[in-house]
Amino acid sequence: MTDKILTERDGDIARIIFNQPEKRNAVSLEMWQAVEAALTEFAKDDSIRVLILSGAGGRAFVSGADISKFESERASEAGVANYNATTKRVYDLVEGFDKPTIAQIDGFCIGGGVALSLCCDIRICGKGSNFAVPAAKLGLGYGFEGINRLVNVVGPSFAKEIFFTARRFNAEEARMMGLVNRVVADDQVASAAAEMAAMIGANAPMTVNSVKFIVGETLKDESARDLPACADRVKQCFDSKDYIEGRRAFLEKRKPQFVGS
Repeated sequence: MTDKILTERDGDIARIIFNQPEKRNAVSLEMWQAVEAALTEFAKDDSIRVLILSGAGGRAFVSGADISKFESERASEAGVANYNATTKRVYDLVEGFDKPTIAQIDGFCIGGGVALSLCCDIRICGKGSNFAVPAAKLGLGYGFEGINRLVNVVGPSFAKEIFFTARRFNAEEARMMGLVNRVVADDQVASAAAEMAAMIGANAPMTVNSVKFIVGETLKDESARDLPACADRVKQCFDSKDYIEGRRAFLEKRKPQFVGS
């Protein structure tokens, strides 16, 4: 473990914080491994309703890979393979996390930061945020899964522009492309992410999590979709105590207290 990755809990909201502000939260292999460990532990905790990913220091979410580590971590074929396998596991864990995930984007979101944010369900950034995937300036290769995530969010034309030009896009351009859900004042990014998390966390967890699962299935090829599992998730919602609580709370004009069962 490393102090460059922090974890926090605030009730039913969990956080993973990239903590290398002196390098705009550029990520080393050691940091990715710590994120993997944190995600694995959080995935076991049924009391978590929302996960927020953020960067420390207020100047960056994640500014990509720590290039100073390239010679020690990614100079050999084996090193590249190990690094790519580790980041793939992290991206898959974030994308496959059972609960809603929010990317709280302060400042720079570059390279691996963009890739990580695309694995989250919701992205909130500040007006001063900047985005870029500079792979073409570094000679890096990007695999199918990462590019596919970007295409699913912004479409093929914008995905090509982002990669072909390798230029920086500002927050308004990111919003226009659909790369982010919401743009807020730079000093309100954390509060906006917390407010969104609280709003999600107050809703029926089984409904929210079933929608996340079903949306994920819609993005798969038709032959790969698990429609029976989708139907089962819907049935579980209607069979739940939370469905009874939701109906009663509505009739009684009070806020429902959902328990996730």
